[in-house]
Amino acid sequence: MSSVPDPFTGERPLRILFYGLNFAPELTGIGRFSGDLAFWLAERGHTVRAITAPPYYPDWRVAEGYRRPFWKRERMNGVDVLRCPLYVPRRGSGVRRMIHLSSFALTSGAPAVWRSVWWRPDAVLTVEPTATVLPAAWLAARLAGATAWLHIQDFEFDAALDLGLLPPILKRPAIAIERFLLKRFDIVSSISPNMVERLKDKGVAPDRTVLFPNWVDTRKITPEADPVAFRDAVGAANGDLIALYSGNIGQKQGIELLISTAIAVEQARKPGDPVIRIVIAGVGAGRDALEAAIGAADSEVNSIVLLPLQPEERLAGMLAGADMHLLPQRAEAADLVMPSKVGGMLASGRPIVAAAAPDTHIARVITNRGLVVPPSNAAAMAEAILTIARDEALRARFGSEARAAATTEWDRDVVLRRFESELVRQSLPGLSQSSCA
Repeated sequence: MSSVPDPFTGERPLRILFYGLNFAPELTGIGRFSGDLAFWLAERGHTVRAITAPPYYPDWRVAEGYRRPFWKRERMNGVDVLRCPLYVPRRGSGVRRMIHLSSFALTSGAPAVWRSVWWRPDAVLTVEPTATVLPAAWLAARLAGATAWLHIQDFEFDAALDLGLLPPILKRPAIAIERFLLKRFDIVSSISPNMVERLKDKGVAPDRTVLFPNWVDTRKITPEADPVAFRDAVGAANGDLIALYSGNIGQKQGIELLISTAIAVEQARKPGDPVIRIVIAGVGAGRDALEAAIGAADSEVNSIVLLPLQPEERLAGMLAGADMHLLPQRAEAADLVMPSKVGGMLASGRPIVAAAAPDTHIARVITNRGLVVPPSNAAAMAEAILTIARDEALRARFGSEARAAATTEWDRDVVLRRFESELVRQSLPGLSQSSCA
């Protein structure tokens, strides 16, 4: 477990209203980071309140204990949380997703504005996705005289258009709406340098942009975590190598590439090469289709192991139990998203094989910590897997570089202290930089 951060030592703690769709106890994606951020700020002594939805991701099913269609208030790790009901579709489509996102905006907008008016936070922090809450978040901040901070984890409009979730006829209206909303916020942050640059292209003034990357708890995720239970679960014998994908199984990830990759690995293996097991651990809207595709390819490949999403207490052992990590990504999603799983991969001290174009931020992160191959190229990914599998020294060097990057660039306390300092500076303009140390 990570140690509790030192108490905040500024002029006074902040009152922070977090307003976003996804939150703890969701185990993957945006909810994981939003919850961790709120809890960290509360540990530091700030007063944090959250308006969010019931946990439903990545299963796309509201979790047990939250299924009554009412608002629910609870206390989590020092944070006062209000859960607002929403519609959760079992099958993803453009129309269903829009109803899903709009339903949360309808049930949460009034509570966000009301809470801001009577509580008067110093900052209203909201996260995209989903953009449907941005008008209410902006209004809540303005009525309270608070800093309106928008943090972009995914470029929702761009991804929806490029991945075919919205018809092309909506492209121009969507772009116009997005630019209008972005310009309303005092601060707009995102998780990679390329995504921050894209904000500027969308009309956000450079002095209102902030780089706020995702993070990893490098005390919890370590190369030394016990891998035995995980390797036993996938049937890995001594000498077998595991190439692991862990996380959401959705449209942006291009997971289907791993089936073709597994076939290509088996076809390219030479006598003396180790057995390589490709393990996919996760859930999501694309899981059923992936299972069907694996079943259809059963006669061609027997090296794929499909696991459910692993609980939090098994995460470190699973990541350390892999010999390399796999990061497939559709070309259309390049620099529209930055996969949140990358930090855990790096912290585990294992090399990464990533599908990404050379000029993307993902490619720059992986360089010298693994191998980068073109998106949607199963043969290239298979060759990269075999290259790493055949060279133990290369695996060790890439793994060492990955761990070093995690501890210097992705460490939880390092990243969040920088964010806290900037949040205080923006919310209490008279505060000196030194008082946030």
